Amino acid sequence: MNVSSPLDKRPYLPYDHRMHYSPDNPPPSVLHAFVETCRRTPSKPCLSFEGQTYTYAQVYGAARAYQSYLPDMGMLPGDRVALYLANSPAFLAAYLGIWMAGGTVVLINTQYRQVELHHILSDSGARICITDANSTAPLAPFAEHVFVYAAGNPDGHLTSADDPQGRGVRWHTPDELPAPDSLALLAYTSGTTGRSKGAMLTHRNLAANSAAVTTAWHWTADDTLLLTLPLFHIHGLGVGIHGTFLAGSTVDLRRRFDAAAVYDTLSNGDVTLFFGVPTMYTRLLAEAAQCDPHGTRPAPPLRLFVSGSAPLNPHTFAAFEQRFGQPILERYGMTETGMNLTNPYHGERRPGTVGQPFPGQEARIVDIQTRQPVPPETEGEIQVRGPHVFQGYWQRPDATAAAFDSDGWFNTGDLGWVSSDGYFTIAGRARELIITGGYNVYPREVEEVLLTHPALSEAAVLGLPDTDLGEQVVAVVVARTTLDAAAQHALATELIALCREQLAAYKKPRQVRFVAELPRNALGKVQKHLLAQHLSSSAG
Repeated sequence: MNVSSPLDKRPYLPYDHRMHYSPDNPPPSVLHAFVETCRRTPSKPCLSFEGQTYTYAQVYGAARAYQSYLPDMGMLPGDRVALYLANSPAFLAAYLGIWMAGGTVVLINTQYRQVELHHILSDSGARICITDANSTAPLAPFAEHVFVYAAGNPDGHLTSADDPQGRGVRWHTPDELPAPDSLALLAYTSGTTGRSKGAMLTHRNLAANSAAVTTAWHWTADDTLLLTLPLFHIHGLGVGIHGTFLAGSTVDLRRRFDAAAVYDTLSNGDVTLFFGVPTMYTRLLAEAAQCDPHGTRPAPPLRLFVSGSAPLNPHTFAAFEQRFGQPILERYGMTETGMNLTNPYHGERRPGTVGQPFPGQEARIVDIQTRQPVPPETEGEIQVRGPHVFQGYWQRPDATAAAFDSDGWFNTGDLGWVSSDGYFTIAGRARELIITGGYNVYPREVEEVLLTHPALSEAAVLGLPDTDLGEQVVAVVVARTTLDAAAQHALATELIALCREQLAAYKKPRQVRFVAELPRNALGKVQKHLLAQHLSSSAG
């Protein structure tokens, strides 16, 4: 069963006379849309960060500065440039500047350490990495092969941009901006082998997806988005920032999520949009209960709350609607595609589902074995198709070929079904993916680090339900010798520290369990579902 959005049956009319992009009429690139807004409304607030507001003209000027620095660092058009930056104005200025200079951005999670950094920098071939002055230490081992540029201040030279009106600025012309089909972004996403792959997203892919998102969610220049999601992730960058630029709106950017600060901001009426992961919503509910135990405060005056990156618990959905006055809009996306499915802006936001395809996109469920479409209410693999879907995996033609069928449908690897009236439900993941606090953790990557410890002979990593994080990372290990309880505790501490040193902190196991042997099938494959059942029953 193929499903397209009901919006496909009517013209995509702009919701605001200042926003004219739509799935039928996307800009050539997100950068084109940004520059157009700069030209039309240079003094409009673009970015708010830690008490300072910057206009579109100021952000443009800072991006221009990065554009001029990059050739001096040795960058040539088409080169990959890595960003190892936390949320800050510097991130946006460098991001836009790389595009202005004709480069491709390589996103790097700022929690990554030796193992991940080595793979991404070597696989992408990035010769330049932009970071901040306080984050150069993890990159030191790679300095011989990669030019590391530390931004001089956290504002990324925005503080020196003294022309908020844009007077005297020479704006880019369309032919100076990137071609729609040129490579814009390499966003690394892990596979079940643990070796992450670079998803190749063109400027056309990113612009088409943002045009669909801003249309579906009625995003206009009058909106202000409170954004606490990390910009190295497609959720924060590809949805939050790209949507802001296409709509010509304003973003209130935070370094990180802080429940108390976010709750205060939501209540003061200065923002209209908030995007988060389920963990953020559970913590906002806890903050509201603490600050307003009797529920006497009026609901925050936002028009839209959006959740993604992990399944939203229906209980959280109902509790949030009761406390905050409106249902959360849940959607579904992934690194390779941006956003695929959304509950409606107007109409039923059905708990436990991720809605229907965004305008201009398609989705369907196919049988896992036959790869043929299945009837409604029948579980299978979710496939998507449309102008938002990536071009393939960087230098991985084998993985690219396996990801698409002959008609251009992308195999998401996620299982689910669609109702008779077109609402999709995610049932699980075909790949062994753990989603903890909105972050993806692939077990094989953690297992390989654990097995570098000489005391272990086997290791299996899986996710178990967690009320706060959605899932927690659990390691089940087999020691080479029999250990008493005290020795097991000491070794577990060592193993967690080893993972924390080699990997991002959220990937480290929160529990280490010792077993005599791992359950395996006739082919020797570890039966993780049996491990999960055993751990769940023993915990109960």
